[in-house]
Amino acid sequence: MKKIQMVDLKGQYELIKERVDSSIQEVIETTAFINGPEVHAFQKELEEYLGVKHVIPCANGTDALQIAMMGLGLKPGDEVITADFTFAATVEVIALLNLTPVLVDVNPHGFNIDIEAIKRAITPKTKAIVPVHLFGQVADMDAIMEIAKEHNLFVIEDNAQAIGSNYTRRDGSQVKTGTIGHVGSTSFFPSKNLGCYGDGGAIFTNDDDLAHTIRGIVNHGMYERYHHDVVGVNSRLDSIQAAVLRAKLPHLDSYNNARRESARKYSAALQNHPKITVPLICDVCDCHVFHQYTLRLKNTDRDALVKHLNEKGIPCGVYYPIPLHLQKAYADERYNEADFPVTNQLVKEVISLPMHTELDNEQIEYITSTILEFLG
Repeated sequence: MKKIQMVDLKGQYELIKERVDSSIQEVIETTAFINGPEVHAFQKELEEYLGVKHVIPCANGTDALQIAMMGLGLKPGDEVITADFTFAATVEVIALLNLTPVLVDVNPHGFNIDIEAIKRAITPKTKAIVPVHLFGQVADMDAIMEIAKEHNLFVIEDNAQAIGSNYTRRDGSQVKTGTIGHVGSTSFFPSKNLGCYGDGGAIFTNDDDLAHTIRGIVNHGMYERYHHDVVGVNSRLDSIQAAVLRAKLPHLDSYNNARRESARKYSAALQNHPKITVPLICDVCDCHVFHQYTLRLKNTDRDALVKHLNEKGIPCGVYYPIPLHLQKAYADERYNEADFPVTNQLVKEVISLPMHTELDNEQIEYITSTILEFLG
């Protein structure tokens, strides 16, 4: 059995090596390192794939979130509601812009932001909601968009873990995540479902005016060289990373399908154990792209299992061990522990298993049998 990786980027690279190598070499030879043809081509190809009018590439996923908020014109003191159970980047950019983060609980099944908690958190100062499609599972966007419309709020989708996922609306139509809200963002960090070989990100919108504003923001506020019309930042996707992403984008659906198939095999082996709750898998839609395959463990020493797996050569992750409302940087006396029952339980129970496009049956059998042996 080959060595188990949490993410096997090398194995994935071997299958697209020729295209990646030739594309990178062409960028080097043409020296078009910033805003070169590869960036513009990737932008157009991603727009077509997502079915969105505007893709604005940028330097990383955190910048993408920050720039989306800057483009919407949010002001210091405006309240932005987001999930307590997620990576810190989501709340980080809210704080960096001197906006007021309002953290709310998540639902216990898909781990995404709780709809009723959003409703309870809205005040006259609320200006935006940031749903995170956590672990590759789509949040309840129909409900979120209804709340936003009722209260005249912006919706900023954090799509860093769910690119390529399809959301099925109540009317049966499908749309790609990241294109449902007023603006969406994603990360192309190497371990993502669509990842480059460094940092990268992008912003999505169907709003022409917002897209124009954001294009200026990512480039020092310039639409014409040395004419700074808006306050901007320096956040551009470089051409080498765009070349890698162009090589991978045609394979994204197959990558996601491979993740779904591995998830089904994990669940088939683990779902009947009384101490394990496996992720929800929808048999009639493709709304989960399994950036992570995350279990909940009941009546079990999670950290002891982590240690056991590592000793057996099986990497794993705990995403996330500390709620954002308990992080030193984001602690606030407004928060009441009683408002976060699900998040406070999840941080004690979750464990994420290796998940990538190169997992094979032998590895999955070894991982699951090792877990079951430990749990007894």
